[in-house]
Parts: sequence; C-alpha cells; structure tokens
Amino acid sequence: MELTLLGTGAPLGLPRPGCPCAVCSLSRGERARAATSLLVDGALLLDLTPGAALAAARSGHSLVGVRQVLLTHPHDGPAVEVPAGLPTAGRVPDGRELTLISGHRVRAVAMDSPGTGYEVTSADGERLLYLPPGGAPAGLTENHRAAEPYDMVVADVTGRPDGLARLRATGAVGASTDVIAVHLDHDAPAGAELDRRLAAAGARAVRDGTTLYVGEYHAVPEVPRRTLVTGGARSGKSVEAERRLETFPEIVYVATGGTREGDPEWARRVSLHRDRRPGSWRTEETCDLVPLLRQDGPALLIDCLSLWLTDAMDRVGAWDDATWSGGGREALAERVAELVAAVRETSRTVVAVTNEVGSGVVPATASGRRYRDELGRLNAAFGDECEQVLLVVAGQALVLRG
Repeated sequence: MELTLLGTGAPLGLPRPGCPCAVCSLSRGERARAATSLLVDGALLLDLTPGAALAAARSGHSLVGVRQVLLTHPHDGPAVEVPAGLPTAGRVPDGRELTLISGHRVRAVAMDSPGTGYEVTSADGERLLYLPPGGAPAGLTENHRAAEPYDMVVADVTGRPDGLARLRATGAVGASTDVIAVHLDHDAPAGAELDRRLAAAGARAVRDGTTLYVGEYHAVPEVPRRTLVTGGARSGKSVEAERRLETFPEIVYVATGGTREGDPEWARRVSLHRDRRPGSWRTEETCDLVPLLRQDGPALLIDCLSLWLTDAMDRVGAWDDATWSGGGREALAERVAELVAAVRETSRTVVAVTNEVGSGVVPATASGRRYRDELGRLNAAFGDECEQVLLVVAGQALVLRG
C-alpha cells in the first residue's frame, strides 16, 4: 500500500497565518507543513485540504484516479475549491465498513473526541490506521486486545501521546509498527528537537510530499532503555523526563522526596507534580530503588537522584564529620555502588532525574560541600550506565550522550 502525505501539519498549517511565535518563524521553506492529507494508492484521499491537487503534483502524483474522499475532522473542514473530477467528500459512520472498487476496505473508528478515524486495509492485507487531530480511538482497554498490530499508524503523536500509549497497551501498536506523527502544530518544536522528541516516543515525522509504503520494513526509532536527565533548578528536567514516557502504556513514578510533615510549600510542589502526571501512572514514594530496578515490570521514572542521595547520606550519618571519617564515606560508597550495579543490570526502561550542582556558589559548610561532591560522583557513575544523558537548560534539552 503506497501512502503519500500531501501535508503533515495542523488544520491551519505550519506556520500558522500571521503567527509570530518562534516555531512558526522556523517553519519556513522545507520545514513548512500544509494541513494533513493522505493519498492512498492514488485511489483514496483522506482529508481534502486547500491545495491538495498542487501538493499531489509536487510529489509526482495526481488526484485523477481518486475514487473516494473521506473526512476525519469534527467538521467538514475549511471551504476549499474541490479539484475537477474528484468525488464529493464524505464520512463513514463509526463502526461501518466501506469497500472501494480499488479493493481497499475502510472501517470508521470511533474517537474519544469529535472526529472520525479510519482503518484502511489493502487487497494484500497491509493495515493502516489514520487518526484526526486531537483524537484517539475510543473504548480502548487492555481487556480488549487487538488481533494484531497495525503496520502503520498516522496520528497526532505530539497532541495526544496518551492515545499512542493506549494503542500500545492494547497491542494495536507493536514493536514493528511504523508510527508517523502528523497534524504538527506550533506547540511542538521544529527541526532536530522534534525528531529527538518523537524518537523517544518510538515515532518519526516526514516532510510534506513523502511517499511511504505500508508494510515495508522501516527501522523503528530505538527508544533508549536507560536515560539520565540532569539540569538546574526549574530548568524543565522533570517535564522532559515525563515527556519521554508519556507514550508508554504503563509507568511507575518513583518519588524519592516522600512527604514532609508541617511543610505546606513542599506539599504544594508534590501536588503540582501529581496533577501533571497522567492518571494511569502509578506512584511509589520510596528511596529503596534497588529492589525496583531488580524486578521486572513497567518503565520507571525516578525523580530524583539528588533526594535519593540525601536519604542515603542520612542513613549512614554522612553529614557529621566524625561519622564520615569513621566509616560513613565507605558506607555511602557501598550504597551508591549497589544502586549503580542495579541500573547496569536492570531489564526495565528507566528515566532518572537528577540535579546538576557545583556550578555556582561554593557551599559554606563541610557537609554542604560533601553533598555537592557526592552528587557529582553519583551523577557521573549513574550516567555511565545510561544509553542517553540529557542536560536541560532553560527548558531546552541538550543531548550529551545517545
């Protein structure tokens, strides 16, 4: 099944008309994206957008052979001049199936938001799932497993990462499914940062006019199994870590900070973190990371190693100079070595957050300087066991490894 993406952008396109934002400013020339529209085997057009005929011609195709035009948006789309010879655009009712003269079978998929998704099966059996902007299939649960994964899914990955997570949880997206991000808008980054972010979700983006072949082997972006995210205070490192796992079907969020009695400001911080996480994530408040790393299970998001170190130093009495000299140093080194070994041997996907310290004011106390030094050593040792290490500065993720 041949699929040509006549456009890959949001309904208003990218850049948005008259928008002065940074992403729109960068989305010019080859980075510009027309509203998403798909041409399937020259016979089926999914979404009729302005300039569809010209977009097809630029990609070396024609709309002359189109026998069916189907809409996915919750409305009939912007008023456009329908190219001569094209059939009237329509919509298939949810759950109904349409068989085309070309041999394609099209089934309408109900969405959890206004709009219609389409499952397209070729005469040879290749399966494509195309979803509208802001939409994800309705009624997906782990108790209703898909018979087999789709060969390709074309969807709003940046706008609805939870939809991709649900498709994975039900087996509709498997290890070999080619996931293409479309409906790209200015709330997603442009260029290399978009590619990096999508790769972390096991997806990719292509330029307008790209022709793909559903069912043809394509190397699916490899998601790093262990990632360390470091940065300064309020740099955006926790948001970056959470974003890397938002397309995973199940997550265990390991909060090492715990609770602090009588500290309302800390309670507010914890509440903000909880509110930001998807409701399907499970939270464990613990500093006992080694048993979690040694178990099989879903992906772990550890936030953060700096608080884990605080707890570890508490347990060995490392804040007291005499205790530190009398065996505390060795006891802490053993705890760190045990954690690093568990990370090296773990079979789970792990994203860990830590703080980057020591670049500013030198702590005034010996215990403060001790913590700074030990956190630097912990970060270096933990990072050595990770396939990817990121430094987040002013909300921008810089790849240090991977």
